Amino acid sequence: MPPAPAPGGSPAVDAVVRLSELPGLPEQVEAARAACTRLRWHNALRRRTAEAAAESRVRGAVASAELEGATMPVDAVRDVVRGAATWSSDPDPVERVVRGVVGATAETEHVAGLVLRAPLQALARLHTVAAAGLVPDAALGRPRVGDEECAELTDLGPAPSAAEAAVRLRGLADVVLATPRLPVVVAAAVVHAELASVRPFLRGNAVVARALDRVLVGAGGLDPTGVAVTEAGHAAEGGAAYLGALAAYGRGDAVGVGLWVSHCCSAVQAAAREGEAVADAVLAGRLD
Repeated sequence: MPPAPAPGGSPAVDAVVRLSELPGLPEQVEAARAACTRLRWHNALRRRTAEAAAESRVRGAVASAELEGATMPVDAVRDVVRGAATWSSDPDPVERVVRGVVGATAETEHVAGLVLRAPLQALARLHTVAAAGLVPDAALGRPRVGDEECAELTDLGPAPSAAEAAVRLRGLADVVLATPRLPVVVAAAVVHAELASVRPFLRGNAVVARALDRVLVGAGGLDPTGVAVTEAGHAAEGGAAYLGALAAYGRGDAVGVGLWVSHCCSAVQAAAREGEAVADAVLAGRLD
């Protein structure tokens, strides 16, 4: 259970503390932690963690792209990531999306050491690669300004104004900075849902949300190996269930927010199981 918030603490952080104490959630948080602990002690991760983490990012990118409606075989993505193949010179819309997802997922490795010190800088770096080729260069890595609107994730309702998004991003940054003092799965859940709900960028918000979720699960110490396939966890029950849980969070009531966090606890457990499958394949030498 997290410590009580200090006087004068961030309202956003205080809200995460209260959320983590909702009935039934402490047990789910513990189940997510236990699943990641089992993964951490897998035999393959004694010496081959880097190889397993690289494969996790490949599978995570494929799962995240599928949640965007863009499908590409895992073998094709793996070949591009390891340099055995290249992207086409004239990509179709699906490949453009997959490129961005692969780029953002790869960037998670590089911002892991930055996110708990400068969360908005890490967020900008993830967006720069996620939305490359999808928005004007001037819009890469920066939130919406003025009267700019976002047309993504319409199932969640209209995106807040750029001004409101800027305010909520500050609260999100407070939660990221406090993540080591919070139940990591709850902090990551709130950050993920806030990004999807606020949609601070013109495009690529959900991709960035899932990438930042992966970063926090690792940097916060829940899965320091980076082998849990967090994106596959969110996709485990299908895109409709994922969007439905996000929509529940957007209602803002305790039941809806609790439903989303419960989804995230289950997603981390599924992510750890997929991570174990990755580790098994690495140990058996069955990765292509």
